[in-house]
Amino acid sequence: MLEVIERKWALKLTLGVDITLKDIILNEIKSEVHLIMWDIVGQNKYELTFRMFFQGSSGALLIYDITRYSTFKQITSKWLGDFKNFGRSDGVYILMGNKSDLKDSIIVAYKEGKKLSEEIDAVDFGETSAKYGENVEKAFRSLATLVLNKSGTKIKLD
Repeated sequence: MLEVIERKWALKLTLGVDITLKDIILNEIKSEVHLIMWDIVGQNKYELTFRMFFQGSSGALLIYDITRYSTFKQITSKWLGDFKNFGRSDGVYILMGNKSDLKDSIIVAYKEGKKLSEEIDAVDFGETSAKYGENVEKAFRSLATLVLNKSGTKIKLD
């Protein structure tokens, strides 16, 4: 069972990135994993600066807003390429649609997101509601497990 420690640390930089530390206990292997998350804005004026945040990344949650098609298109036109170019060559990524709570405003259907995840070889796909926390912890736990599995530490999620 994966357990999330409530200790969080966050820093908002003027460079267009929010940095958050999240700790997860992996009871199966009696270890603690420290996730350092870089929430990078999509504004072009920060492009040169934020590429450095990809360097050495083992995993990524590629997130689009299901109410804004432009963010969905940026997954292939921008974010996936940046992760592949600047992250680790053996890095894993999950495609996530956010704002699933806005049922009346959905522009990108679930099946369209699922199809894209298959086309880009994402290791997983899902939708979240950050507002209500729906599937957010699951996404973090899934990413941590996939990164560790890729590095040789085999863990199964519940």
